[in-house]
Formats: sequence, structure tokens, C-alpha cells
Amino acid sequence: MAVAGEGAIVGEGAVAPGVMNFARSPAGRNIVMMVGAALAVAVMAGVWMWSQQPDYRVLFSNFSDRDGGAIVASLQQMNIPYKYADGGGAILVPADKVHDARLKLASQGLPKGGNVGFELMENQKLGVSQFHEQVNFQRALEGELARSIQSIAQVAAARVHLALPKASVFVRDQQKPTASVLINLQPGRSLDQQQVNAVVHLVASSVPDLPPKNVSVIDQNGNLLSQNDKQRDANGLDPTQLKYVQELQQSIVKRIESIISPIVGPDNVRAEATADVDFSHTEQAAEIYKPNQEPNSGTVRSQQSSESVNGAQNAASGVPGALTNQPPAPATAPLTAPPANGAQNGAAANPGASVQKEVTVNYEVDKTVRYVQQPMGGVKRLSVAVVVNYKREVGKDGKVTMKPLSDAEKAQITDLVKEAMGYNRDRGDSLNVVNSPFAGNDTQNLKLPPIWERPDDMLQLAKDYWRYPVALLIMMMVYFKVFKPIWNRVDEKLNPAPPPQIEHAEEDDDEVEDVVEIESRAYVSNLERAKQLARDDPKLVANIVKTWVGTNE
Repeated sequence: MAVAGEGAIVGEGAVAPGVMNFARSPAGRNIVMMVGAALAVAVMAGVWMWSQQPDYRVLFSNFSDRDGGAIVASLQQMNIPYKYADGGGAILVPADKVHDARLKLASQGLPKGGNVGFELMENQKLGVSQFHEQVNFQRALEGELARSIQSIAQVAAARVHLALPKASVFVRDQQKPTASVLINLQPGRSLDQQQVNAVVHLVASSVPDLPPKNVSVIDQNGNLLSQNDKQRDANGLDPTQLKYVQELQQSIVKRIESIISPIVGPDNVRAEATADVDFSHTEQAAEIYKPNQEPNSGTVRSQQSSESVNGAQNAASGVPGALTNQPPAPATAPLTAPPANGAQNGAAANPGASVQKEVTVNYEVDKTVRYVQQPMGGVKRLSVAVVVNYKREVGKDGKVTMKPLSDAEKAQITDLVKEAMGYNRDRGDSLNVVNSPFAGNDTQNLKLPPIWERPDDMLQLAKDYWRYPVALLIMMMVYFKVFKPIWNRVDEKLNPAPPPQIEHAEEDDDEVEDVVEIESRAYVSNLERAKQLARDDPKLVANIVKTWVGTNE
């Protein structure tokens, strides 16, 4: 056992010197230097490629498995690198190729999405029942609506459910269809009320006899986005009316601050407004008659008069007796003209006749008809509060002091606020302007601390730019520690240094003697070699001598 162990030891010792001798030989040194240079170049190239690794962005997310396989196959055909996000919910590609890849995939109809549209009706089989056709039609309609909703930028995915009642020949048994829309929004995105209403009207307009109030829209968190007329707050206002009130108040505040800011400064005024808005819709019709007017001031519409005399004109008159039977006296002309009134003459001439006279006068009726329609959203009352900061004054010594506004300045600001808000005393508006110092004025002059005193900012900056200095440091270390020494050795091997020459006469005598001795030995050795060559091959030596002296024989 001892002998075997010694043999093994001897064998290993024999192999190691052979490897070391090969490494020390010129060929081994060349191979070692070439391998080291290749390794250094590979390390530097790897570090450079690592530092230049592209930034990956999301190409598609929330896709079905079928679409994911088709997308990956297309990316492989287009030689576009890709990788999966954490969890495999998204496909990432280099940032500079996101838009190009999306356009190319869109030309191929990818991603198709999990919803099917009217292409479902293209593969109808012969003998399909009416119920099956109705179900396929409903599925196709739901898929087309979902695709249309997904075209909105904020929507990542959508599903539409339609409840279509069966048609009935009886009017009282007819029911209106309903629809439910589930929207999966993009991360960090939201839909405003106008966009939600657009989705509601899109679905309602695509389904016959579907009123917008029967469409419900919710997001992936279960929040109801659609609003109907039944949803009101404690004051009886729906969200649209509340939004109108808020916009009105914000508009008043903005007008006040924009007109006061140039006087006191942009950060020295704060305003708040409360608006009492009347959303009732009022229609009023009134017909007003004035009291009876004097006849002289009224306007005559028509006038009618009639007069009649009843009784015999030749009837006997007077006191009965002998005098009444006498003949009439001769006619004589009166000195004064009788009255022109024929009725009176007839009555006087015929005392037994009766006279009846009627006069009817119709006046125009003074009437006023008024029709008033009060629009919704009228302002009933405004309440505005304004706070103005003290004004800053800089003294001769450079010290800043805060002083209150004078009464004239405060009155001027109050008048401007009244004009900006549309102040109406008859309406009951109220305004309160207060001049008070703001808290925290000294913090406005504080400067941002340097970056070395902000660890969060420094950490974020290091995360953004740490790759480049690290890559540069590794490349420098590889170059100076590995590549440069190897290159120096190769250069020394290819270009050996010339032997030292005697340049100064002041060298030591020993060194001069050594050089002379070496040169003399070299001369003697060369001379012996020439003699030996002349003895071995005299013809060759003769030719060399002829060449020297220029003889051609």
C-alpha cells in the first residue's frame, strides 16, 4: 500500500512539471496569452452588453392564453426579444420596439380578445334551432359591444351582459331589455362622468328598445359608475346637479382670486363660495285686468243709441168745455226760435206722447297676459368669504415686516370682490372680507436642501444611473489588471528589447573589459568558422571572394 501511494505521488509529481514546462515554453506562453486575451475581451464585451441592456416596456397585458401564444409566435418570427412580467400577466419588449410591434401585431389581428363578435354567425350549421340562433346573436352583440368599449384608452377589458326579454303580442306583457357592463380600467386610469354616459348611450343605442336608465356600468372594484335619476343625495340633488354647483362655486372663487392676486400677490388671498341654486322648473301664466277706468280715459269700442216716441199726435187736449170747441187762432211767427229737439217739440206739441231713449257705449277691456318660464339652475343666494394676507413691507435695513391693510385698501378689495361675484343685495347675497396674517409665511423663503441631505432622492438617483459607473469600473479593472499585462507580455515577445549599447565613456573599467573580451572571443570564433569553411568547401569561399572583388570568372 505504501509503495502504491508513493507511485501515485510520483505520478502526480511527474505530470505537474510537464504542464508547468509546457506553460513556460514559448508555444505554451503564446497559447496562455491568447486564451487570457480572449477571456478579457469576452468579459469586457459581456459587461458592455449588460450595461446596454434595453429597457423593457409592456406590450400587452390581461390577454387570454390563446392570444398570448399567437403574440409570442409572431414576436419570434419578427426576431423581437421579449420576456414575461412577474406572474406572466404581461409581455414585455424593448421600449424602442413597442409601437412597431403593436402595429405589426394589429395588422395580424392580434390580440383578438376573449370576446367573439358577429364572426360567430359566419359558421352557422344547417338545421340550427331558433333558440340557438338567438343565443348566438346575443353573444355576437355582446362581443361587438365589448370590443367597442375596449377601444377607449382608459379601458383595458370589458364585458357586456344583455337581458333581452321575449317578444309578446300583448302590450301589457312587453318588457324593456336591460344591460350590464363590467369595465376593467387601466392601472392608474379612471373614467369621468361624461365618458361613462357615453358608454351608457353606446349600449342603449345598439340594442332596440333599451332605455339608457336600464344600463348599469361598474368597474373591476365593484364601483357603480353609471348614474340614474333615482340616485340623489340628502338635498335631493343628483350627481349632475351637484357637479354644476361645484363648478359654479369654483368659477366664482377663481374669478375672485384672479382679480385680487395682482394686488396682494398670488399666495396672499384665499376665497370660498357657497351657492344656493334653484333647480326647480317653473312655468307661470297670468291674465291681469286693471280696475274700472273713467269713461273719458277709456277707449270706446262701440256705441249704440236709440230713441222712440209713442202716442197720437192729433189727440184732443185742454180743458173740456166751450173753449176747446173753438177754431184755432191764426198762426203767428214767434219772436224766439223753438228748441231744435224734435222729441221735445213733439212732446210739447203733443203732450199726450211718451218718449224712450237708449244709449249703449262699449269700452275696451284693459287686460295683461303674462307667460313666465323660469329655467333650472338659477342662483337664489351667494355667500362668499375672502381672507387677505397682511402686506409685506421691506424697511431700509432690509427687514421684512407684515402690516395690515388700510381701510381704503380693504374697501377697494371688497368692491372688487362684489363685482367679481355678481353681488346682489335684493337676492340676499352675503360677503365677508377679512384681513389677517397667514401662518407659515417664513416657510416660503426656505430653500430646498442639497441632494446629499435628501437620502430618498439620492437613492432614486443611484437607482437610475448606477449601471453606467459600475460597468465603467469593471471594464477599467479588467483592462488594467488582465488585458494590459497580457498585451505587454505579447509585445515584449514580438518586439524584444535591443541589447544595451555603450553610450558613455565614463563607464566602469570592468564593464569595458568585459565587453572587449566578449568582442574578441566573438572575433576569434568567427575566424575559426571561416577557416573551417575554407578547408571544407574551398570553391564556395573562392566564389565569395570573387564576388567581393568584382571578378567574374
